[in-house]
Amino acid sequence: MSFLSQVHQQLGLMSWPLILCSIITVAIWLERSVSLLWISLRGEQAKKQLQQQGGSYATVKDEQSNSLILRGCSLLVRHQSCDKATREDLAGVWLQQQRRKLHSGLRVLTLVGVISPLLGLLGTVLGLIEMFKSIGLSSDPVTPALLADGLGLAMSTTAAGLLIALPAIAGAQLFGLWADRLLDKLTDELNQCNLQLEGVQIGGRP
Repeated sequence: MSFLSQVHQQLGLMSWPLILCSIITVAIWLERSVSLLWISLRGEQAKKQLQQQGGSYATVKDEQSNSLILRGCSLLVRHQSCDKATREDLAGVWLQQQRRKLHSGLRVLTLVGVISPLLGLLGTVLGLIEMFKSIGLSSDPVTPALLADGLGLAMSTTAAGLLIALPAIAGAQLFGLWADRLLDKLTDELNQCNLQLEGVQIGGRP
């Protein structure tokens, strides 16, 4: 509690909104890091499993797997009696659902990255208003040291807002690129699975 009180003294009225933004940023960073890393590792294991099966997708029936690749392929295998176009539409709908899941929270990170500097700037403006108001009501002489202390305290909110915004915006971009890369790999595997179900040989696979 002493730490929070010190932060509140440094940042003033904008302390709680900025603290909330920082908590949201850290939480989404941790959740996305763990989630995307887990999906990546499970995807590599799924590829090894397929290689051990001779590269054949037709035997995939693990719809409850933690691997998106196995779940997507099992979806196509279950509907292999349908024509190729229908399976492509089915895979497209399923991929769109996975896209939303993989990009979960990234819009919130972007929003935090946008509003954090504005909150910091608002805190600075409010701090300057309070500083000049107190100077106007005081009969003591205005010294450079007094102005420096007041300005430093007011500018600290802008610095805090920028420190929160930088990892938020960077995280939104990096996690977005990571998610898109996973989706590209997943789309490639589903396309190969769909072609294989049509009897088309791909890269020497049966």
